[in-house]
Amino acid sequence: MAVRHFFLVLLVVSIWAFNNVAIKWGLLELPPLFLTWMRFVVVAIMLIPFCRITREQLPWLLLLAFTFGFLHFSLLFVGMRYTDAGTGAIVVQLGTPIAMLLAMVVLKEKLRLVQLLGIAISLSGVVVLSGSPTIPAWWVLCILLCSATGWAVSNMIVKKSPPIKPLTLTGWISFLAVPIVGVASWLTESQQFYALGHAGWRGWFAILYSALASSIIAYTLWYTLLKKYNVNLIMPYSLLTPVLAVLMGVVVLGDSLNSFKILGASLVVLGTAIAVINLRNLRMHARFPRLRRR
Repeated sequence: MAVRHFFLVLLVVSIWAFNNVAIKWGLLELPPLFLTWMRFVVVAIMLIPFCRITREQLPWLLLLAFTFGFLHFSLLFVGMRYTDAGTGAIVVQLGTPIAMLLAMVVLKEKLRLVQLLGIAISLSGVVVLSGSPTIPAWWVLCILLCSATGWAVSNMIVKKSPPIKPLTLTGWISFLAVPIVGVASWLTESQQFYALGHAGWRGWFAILYSALASSIIAYTLWYTLLKKYNVNLIMPYSLLTPVLAVLMGVVVLGDSLNSFKILGASLVVLGTAIAVINLRNLRMHARFPRLRRR
């Protein structure tokens, strides 16, 4: 990998990791569902004018607006209100092994024994993490696990859907999720626009950072890199996101770093790495790198 592309990968995972810090800042001033709603509004305004879809793609996008827009993002923001940045990032990382299990059951995709072992290790990490004081109640853990499951289900839907360009996908999911999340916020929260009008730099930073940096810039760079390099070479770097989120939470927000969080994070990341990293493909890629056009 070219040195500049290596640093771009690190930039992307750092942007995603810091998004957890930005969310925590935003939740100090704004209700979680309303914060999610504002994020989608900004993304939709930025992307919809430049993205077109077909009638065939619309039903899939509507489904993703619920599973990805509401289940994943809304529940992530709600769960993050009651736990710290690092813990939220660690639990949501389980979306990857959950997606693999769902693909095995629903899509009949075969998993090797080593992959099942990795998934089991990841799940054991959540059991350890559940004893951490950073998770105040069992229902907070359930909310974050539902968020991870929403991400996993969304990946399965994308696999079955007709091809949709990444930024078009991001823009239209945001646009279609606006009424869903808006109704949820209206039913369960109060004085949202009053809070927005009195929000300081933290609230507005969370909205803009989550929408522009995390959603648009980071994903654009990520998909650009995926076009240049083997997926098995790029995807393992995403495992750095929860690790960096824990460190940023400790340094920036003053989050605690207890033994439950350290061991739980280690098991989740290690198990996910074992499940998703194809060592054989990595070795082949190292021996016979993709030829570049001159």
